[in-house]
Amino acid sequence: MSAKELTSMLNELLEKNYDTEKVYKTAADDVKHEGLKSFFKEKAMQRYDFGHELKAEIRNFGEEPDKGSSMKGDTHRAWMNLKTALSSDKEEAVLEEAIRAEKAAVEDYNKMIKADGFPPTTANLLIKQRNAIERSLAEVRELEEKFD
Repeated sequence: MSAKELTSMLNELLEKNYDTEKVYKTAADDVKHEGLKSFFKEKAMQRYDFGHELKAEIRNFGEEPDKGSSMKGDTHRAWMNLKTALSSDKEEAVLEEAIRAEKAAVEDYNKMIKADGFPPTTANLLIKQRNAIERSLAEVRELEEKFD
């Protein structure tokens, strides 16, 4: 794969991290439970950090990182806000969305990790971030059980 193709894939992942960061910020605003607010703020910061790591990798390939979030993410946030507003149990609705988002993120990272052509440093970064997302997914599932 060419450097352009690899950076295109990394930029796609970067946009998804921007999206997830915004979703977690929205979730922190939507929930009333202080423990959940704190959890979602922490996860938003984690995705912010992931974004900076991905930007550095993209620059290492001699390319410029994309700015902003994807349209898909904007649509997801609007849907999440609607679902949350209509739900009588906001915390559970937000946690369900977080689980869905984290599952999708793990799938996205797994596709990238399986792609041939990334140097070991980039592959290791992707694995590290994916593993952190898997841990977050387990945490969200545990939280959801508490709110069932």
